[in-house]
Amino acid sequence: MTGLLALSRAIDHVNEFVGRWISWAILAAILVSAANAIIRKTLNTSSNAWLELQWYLFGAAFLLAAAYTLKQNEHIRIDIVYGMFSRRVQHWIDLFGHVFFLMPFVLLMIFYFVPYVSLSMRSGEVSGNAGGLIIWPAKALLLIGFFLLGLQGVSEIIKKIAVMTGRMPDPTPFVTAHEQAELDAAALAKEIQK
Repeated sequence: MTGLLALSRAIDHVNEFVGRWISWAILAAILVSAANAIIRKTLNTSSNAWLELQWYLFGAAFLLAAAYTLKQNEHIRIDIVYGMFSRRVQHWIDLFGHVFFLMPFVLLMIFYFVPYVSLSMRSGEVSGNAGGLIIWPAKALLLIGFFLLGLQGVSEIIKKIAVMTGRMPDPTPFVTAHEQAELDAAALAKEIQK
């Protein structure tokens, strides 16, 4: 289990790095969007390439940050039902979901995206819009995003088993929405008092 936990930490480190850096793509998308709007309104000119670049940047942020979001335990779940169970049952629910839903879906997507991206790269596929960009980088982002999500799924499965067997403390203890609101209020009050 020590080797698996080391693998999990390495995967977490990679996705933490990618997630933090790809967040800058949101700022870049906003700047591209603003510049495109200003140029379009002031100079009465534009290009489909700018619109597509904006979409690529936003898509990159969404796809490449999915694994980081899973690592941070920030994916949406129904806390009303989930919160009614003991933490041990919650771990079993998470493990079941990762093994029987997340991983099969990710593996299926990777299986289908490999030939999809490969064909696009080999053909040099470009946008059908006048002045548009090449398409294969956007398609490659799909494959990379699901690959990173699959790696993070493996890491989460390892961590769930380690937590459930007592080999590591729970890295993401469950906090209800009410408890989180109280923690946020206390932190805000402490910040105001400074």
